[in-house]
Amino acid sequence: MAARPLVSVFSLSGDKAGETPLPAVMTAPLRPDIVQFVHTNMNKNNRQAYAVSIRAGKQVSASSWGTGRAVARIPRVGGGGTSRSGQGAFGNMCRGGRMFAPTKTWRKWHRKINTTQKQYAVASALAATAVPALVMARGHAVDEVPEIPLVVDTSIEATKKTSVAKDVLAAIGALDDVEKAGDSKQIRAGKGKMRNRRYTMRRGPLIIYKSNDGVEHAFRNLPGVELCCVDRLNLLQLAPGGHMGRFCVWSQAALEALDTIYGEEGKRIPAAAMTNADLARLINSDEIQSVVNPAKSTIPAYTAKANPLKSIEALEKLDAFAANKRRMVSKAEADRAKNKDAVLKKKRAARTAKKAFNAQGKKFIAGAAAQGDICADGFTIE
Repeated sequence: MAARPLVSVFSLSGDKAGETPLPAVMTAPLRPDIVQFVHTNMNKNNRQAYAVSIRAGKQVSASSWGTGRAVARIPRVGGGGTSRSGQGAFGNMCRGGRMFAPTKTWRKWHRKINTTQKQYAVASALAATAVPALVMARGHAVDEVPEIPLVVDTSIEATKKTSVAKDVLAAIGALDDVEKAGDSKQIRAGKGKMRNRRYTMRRGPLIIYKSNDGVEHAFRNLPGVELCCVDRLNLLQLAPGGHMGRFCVWSQAALEALDTIYGEEGKRIPAAAMTNADLARLINSDEIQSVVNPAKSTIPAYTAKANPLKSIEALEKLDAFAANKRRMVSKAEADRAKNKDAVLKKKRAARTAKKAFNAQGKKFIAGAAAQGDICADGFTIE
């Protein structure tokens, strides 16, 4: 049951007249997804079929001129003497032609809905009417309402005058929502105002009764107010637009009838997937924390996957021979770089000795020539 199992009952003058148990259906799970789905499909079941005339755009004698005349092969109007002669016809691209894919009356207009889904949606919508936050989120003016769900004595069902009904709503703080709905009435934007839908208006309170002793005649003329018998609860009224949280004014007899409609001990009320939806409280409870693994202090460092084209270790896992070959090549390059300085130093010393030897030979030859010595070719220098 709910945390507050008793609901206050108010008299027609607005005074508290007693208490009544909260129906078990008011604790049903809130499923806005099911409510939206069922509402969408139910709302399609009051549509009327429409279609264009099967002769529209084809009430003209036209035929194609065929090929060879340098014009398109679209059917053309025959005859002569007017501008209509020779014009294209029938096609959806032609002036005065038929529409593309003309609408048909045998379109699938209505939708079948599972009975279990409809019952689930109605139960969720009823439970949402008992949540003040959802009622206010729908935009209802309930600041002066003493309690939600708002239950009034059964004598409200015997109200026969609209003036008396207005006084009752004012006494229980529900008149603000009626005035809000009345102030929102305005002319519809669009072609709907030519199709018997001239005005739009917001929804006001929903009066739910057990037996009609005049309550229908008393409240039906107030703007935005709708009435519904508890035996014929309608999702289109409980959740207009598929949005849960309609502001409902219950008669005491209607509220008490919910336990009878939904069976003893809530046998026809859908069960919630979780009895406690507070996940933070569940996870942090002692029962769960005593069996779960402790939180890890450090996050393991994940390294990037090694590229075998760059990493010898990664290549060795794939091909040990290729990895060994690459190691040998790398070792040879390292040895070559290591011996490079010694080789260059040796070559540099040899080059220096060769230069010194050549310089000394040139100096010797120059001195011998000056003294008239014999050159290496056997001739005497003059």
